[in-house]
Amino acid sequence: MIHLKNKSEIDKMYSAGQIVKDTLYLIEEHIKPGITTFELDEIAENFIRKNKAIPGFKGLYGFPGTLCVSIDDEVVHGVPSNRSLKEGEIIGIDVGSIYDDFYGDHARTFAVGKISEKKQKLLDITKQSLMLGIEEVKTNAKVGNIGSAIQGYVEQNGFSVVRELVGHGIGRKLHEEPQVPNFGNYNQGPVIENGLCIAIEPMVNMGSFEVYTKNDNWTISTADGLPSAHFEHSIAFYDDKVKILTI
Repeated sequence: MIHLKNKSEIDKMYSAGQIVKDTLYLIEEHIKPGITTFELDEIAENFIRKNKAIPGFKGLYGFPGTLCVSIDDEVVHGVPSNRSLKEGEIIGIDVGSIYDDFYGDHARTFAVGKISEKKQKLLDITKQSLMLGIEEVKTNAKVGNIGSAIQGYVEQNGFSVVRELVGHGIGRKLHEEPQVPNFGNYNQGPVIENGLCIAIEPMVNMGSFEVYTKNDNWTISTADGLPSAHFEHSIAFYDDKVKILTI
């Protein structure tokens, strides 16, 4: 069942979204060769709690960190550790917060120092595919239009969209209905209505779309070992307009 939100609930979700937006801006300042992903995680947790929110991921389904940190061939759900960042890597960071009982959810992929042109293209295409997906959120359109736009743009540019993971509804729970695939056919899925709140999050691979889960039972990586990028915004559709909650 899809839980449509009222203006008061969307306002609370905007507050939660602003906290995760500001968290990633803060983290961006610290992304450089030599820092560990665990140090980034501590910075994020301290900032979220200082802003009177709760880290949205920590303890959820048993996840141990505040951030999901995924480097190079890691797609999503990487666990913070003593691993140090290296020049030329890319790191996807996904962060959640709970503020006034509502979730914020946001992800960006960052360059560590100077990266290759191909990695930069991967970041640029993934970020742009997210914005093209958001543009499909319109009155009486269907949720499937989002994934259709994302997949078309990504594949036109020579990359692939992960199939095993999708975006989702968001609200009092991090993961609500509907599912929001980053692939599929136009004019399929639930109808977009006022009050719909979703997280759109393309995960784009440089090579094949196939993935596997590492031995830690969390980290999802590309099957071919090539890099992957991840960008995500939480959005609300209200008064026949899109409000990006994490921008």
